[in-house]
Amino acid sequence: MEHNHTNHSEGGGNPDVLMGILSYIGPLVIISYLAMGKNAFVKFHVKQGLVLFCLEIILWLLSGMLFWRLWVLMRLINLCLLVLSIIGIINAAGKKEVPLPVVGGLSKHFRF
Repeated sequence: MEHNHTNHSEGGGNPDVLMGILSYIGPLVIISYLAMGKNAFVKFHVKQGLVLFCLEIILWLLSGMLFWRLWVLMRLINLCLLVLSIIGIINAAGKKEVPLPVVGGLSKHFRF
């Protein structure tokens, strides 16, 4: 079920959208994190972007270990993370706060 939340920040301009989009581009989530201040819209996307980035790092570490034998599964998971990032970018560009499928609920564990 998709919920379309409005942007809660004052001004609600393009910098918020840009920071939301950057949240889903791997390590660029750090830029959004540093720039978010008290902006609820950016914070929402930073949390989800951090979940994806953490999962990407874990996948990268596991693929370097004994799990290279499971490279097909690793590639599939990597593709799923890419699709989730694209969904997040589309949501941020549309000024929506929609939890990502499967992993969106994990973002509540980031408390800032």
